Amino acid sequence: MNNDSTRKYVPSMSDVAKRAGVALGTVSNALNSPDKVSSDTLKRVHLAIEELGFVRNRAARALAAGTSNTIGFVLADLSNSFFVDMARGAEEVAQEHKMAVLLANSDVMVPKQKTYLNLFDEERVAGILLAPIPGYFEGMQKARSHGRDVVLLNATADEPEICSVIVNNELGGYLAAKHLIGLGRTKLMFAGGYDQVVPLRDRRSGAQRAVDETDGAVTIEHVPTPEVQAEHGRTVGAAILSRIPSERPDGVVAAADLLAIGLLQTLSAANVRVPEDIAIIGHDNNQSAWDSHIPLSTISQPGHDLGAAAARLLIEEIKHPERHVHRSVILEPSLLAKESSIGRRL
Repeated sequence: MNNDSTRKYVPSMSDVAKRAGVALGTVSNALNSPDKVSSDTLKRVHLAIEELGFVRNRAARALAAGTSNTIGFVLADLSNSFFVDMARGAEEVAQEHKMAVLLANSDVMVPKQKTYLNLFDEERVAGILLAPIPGYFEGMQKARSHGRDVVLLNATADEPEICSVIVNNELGGYLAAKHLIGLGRTKLMFAGGYDQVVPLRDRRSGAQRAVDETDGAVTIEHVPTPEVQAEHGRTVGAAILSRIPSERPDGVVAAADLLAIGLLQTLSAANVRVPEDIAIIGHDNNQSAWDSHIPLSTISQPGHDLGAAAARLLIEEIKHPERHVHRSVILEPSLLAKESSIGRRL
């Protein structure tokens, strides 16, 4: 059998023009500049498009015009609602500028992040938003060398010509520890993370700053973890339970909500009272923690605003490169106090 005879028929603009009885240029105007086409002709063209099932080739159009109306967005972890909020914020701003956002989830895997950056580069998107795996920027420079504008979210680069939008994580850690100190807790623990991950390091620095302000009245210890998932929180919980009660912390600042949830589960299962014995606060306001059996206090990050601000920076750079100024935008987190630190309010 001839393979050509089994290929699916893909109608072209010429087919649309023939079906509608108009010139090829008229079809192009109907798609790109409908104000130049009479209403009757426009109806005939759209009817022909519907009957034939014609789909315009935006990639080819972008290549021919040297422009695209598509933004690529590579996110580190779509299972984390913080990144989902980023995507929503970016999408809303893009729609205001008649642009579309294509999402890609690296799933906290460096090879996937690099693959998606290369894909968006090859597709000649107008620009790329990148919420990278902490500390990894593989694939970004290649895209930039090909003329692709890139804006970082929740991360910064050493290069001044790359815009970024970040949350003040140092302030977040400070607010979390200050909250527990204000509740009378004097033996704090900062649980999770390691110093190579800048946002987590900054959160720990902020917590340390709040403790330093007490002039020795409050202490804090750091228990690092390889990641900040629930399983790592359960490991921290087991370590706390291995101590005699007098050597346990009375307040824990968790580097992330999922870690806090794992810790909360382990302590509750061992009949440690939260917050009476140990108060806990997380970080991120992750939707995955919203159904916790004890509502979790947390530091809320403005993910939606972060995504929106990044999209505005990128679109400005794309559309007005002559007046665009590279810069880093810093947004502030906020405290959400709930039962895991302040107890149940009747």
